[in-house]
Amino acid sequence: MALEAAANYLEAELVSYGYQVRLQEFVASGVKVRNLEVTIPSQNAPGQRVIVVGAHYDSAHETPGANDNATGTAAVLALAKKLKALGATAQSDVMLVLYTNEEPPYFKTPLMGSRVHAQALKARGVPVTAMLSLETMGYFSDDAGSQKYPWPLNQFYPTQGDFIAFVATTADLGPVRTGVRSFRSHSAFPSEVIAAPRFIPGVDYSDHAAYIDAGYPALMVTDTAPYRYPHYHTAQDTPDKVDFDRLARVVQGLEAVVRDLALQP
Repeated sequence: MALEAAANYLEAELVSYGYQVRLQEFVASGVKVRNLEVTIPSQNAPGQRVIVVGAHYDSAHETPGANDNATGTAAVLALAKKLKALGATAQSDVMLVLYTNEEPPYFKTPLMGSRVHAQALKARGVPVTAMLSLETMGYFSDDAGSQKYPWPLNQFYPTQGDFIAFVATTADLGPVRTGVRSFRSHSAFPSEVIAAPRFIPGVDYSDHAAYIDAGYPALMVTDTAPYRYPHYHTAQDTPDKVDFDRLARVVQGLEAVVRDLALQP
């Protein structure tokens, strides 16, 4: 089973970085599946604040999922490696999570991996101060008209799909602006803030929605997926479509964002 093979690979990678991986197992449609979680504990204030950075590692049915969402998954792995020593100076724990079951038929159901995770954190009273969902991050285009939006966002944003988007609901406008300011202070990569009500299609189309529903501030980092990527949820979502150079620049900027959030007193 491809999902099981992916989970085994990701767990082995995290272990090779020196992490102890926590497996959050549950049953969906009679099959045991799992989220993978590692934590970089703050040595200054352990357990007092938690930043969650996550991505789903499943793909839509019968699709390779190179951009959706191997790019987000690879970004979480890269951050796990780069941020390993952050706990020595951090004021917050950093929890890195790889989720199962983001895609249909589990999308926005109680068996969506991120929903299982967020509800468990809420039940334990874990003080999550920010959640970043890394979702479909590797396709960019310099062509005019390559970027689409649902109405009314198409009245305000660029028509060239060369940027990374930080997407949140209007309630989380403050946190998303904080994240973008940090990103822009460390990276020249084009970025846009999109804060809109949840009834606008796409605003809550990823794992951050589960944390919003649990009462936590959360945002999505994305290339906007179906509004830009012509191979979204198709068999053509293959590695040759991913712009690895630009993806690497985005991840470098996100590393700085997580560091800044974790170092805040």
